[in-house]
Amino acid sequence: MKVAVIGAGSWGTALAQTLALNGHNVSLWARKDSVVHGINHEHVNPRYLSDAKLSDNIVATTSYRDALHRAKAAVIVTPSNLLRGVARVLSDVVDDQFPIVICSKGVEAESGYLPVGVFESELGNRDRLAVLSGPNHAEEVIKAKPAGTVIASSGQDTAVMFRDLFASPTFRTYTSDDVTGVELCAAFKNVIAIAVGVAYGLGYGDNTAAMLMTRGLAEMSRLTVKCGGQAITCMGLAGAGDLIATCTSEHSRNRSFGVELAQGGTLDGYRERTHMVVEGALACKTLKTLSEAYNVELPITDVVRGVVWEGADPKAAAKDLFARPLTTEFYGL
Repeated sequence: MKVAVIGAGSWGTALAQTLALNGHNVSLWARKDSVVHGINHEHVNPRYLSDAKLSDNIVATTSYRDALHRAKAAVIVTPSNLLRGVARVLSDVVDDQFPIVICSKGVEAESGYLPVGVFESELGNRDRLAVLSGPNHAEEVIKAKPAGTVIASSGQDTAVMFRDLFASPTFRTYTSDDVTGVELCAAFKNVIAIAVGVAYGLGYGDNTAAMLMTRGLAEMSRLTVKCGGQAITCMGLAGAGDLIATCTSEHSRNRSFGVELAQGGTLDGYRERTHMVVEGALACKTLKTLSEAYNVELPITDVVRGVVWEGADPKAAAKDLFARPLTTEFYGL
């Protein structure tokens, strides 16, 4: 089966390799000619995960049409702010039954739409759309280290199809019908990881990190329920699972960005040095918009937004967070 993977960053490359090892022919769309050349001639992505040898049934291209030609499904792994542009390209190439799974995490700034909502608004037929999320660091998945993920779709057949497509002896896949919950968890965990990184960058300890993770999980749950998702999803792979991995791992770009931010670094500087998109930096702004629309308090998210975008002093912001009025632990749920 031919599968098109749109996006040749770390996660796109790891998912392409997972599919290739499952015996599928993978057409991997990349923006840069140098990446295409490296994959096709040396079986290496020279820009991301360059120490991994890729399967020879992965073929890269800079053409959307070539990537999608005769493909039976598409896997979208671009930064969240590029999703609408990709959806518009696909709307001219695929029909309304073509299955698509979105592996990008975030909220569209202009509309407040989550990824599946963006694609539905451009392509229609929500039931053929799915989202994949979980505690899945690309650096480990590409080495076939055991991991689990969840695939959510309003169409059961779509969820099962992608579940079976990705499942392997080292990549365990689960299905869900809570698309909203999975997508909100995916966006939220990056914001909380920045907060944890800032805490470590300020010299705080594991107690602080654990508090931020659990209180961040409470924020995630409050907004998820208000937006129509299920609170239990926040306890699963896409919620607590991904939150733990992102907040504690050395591979986490959002956490490492938070550490640098606390030590005087900047978003532009981090992007330039790592060539990575810090999804949490974008998400903290759009989640703020959602929280205002649904009247949900997100104090940690607000603090992260202030430090990243408004130049707030990290130590002063942490002090303000601790000075909030005392309350019951699970208010708003």
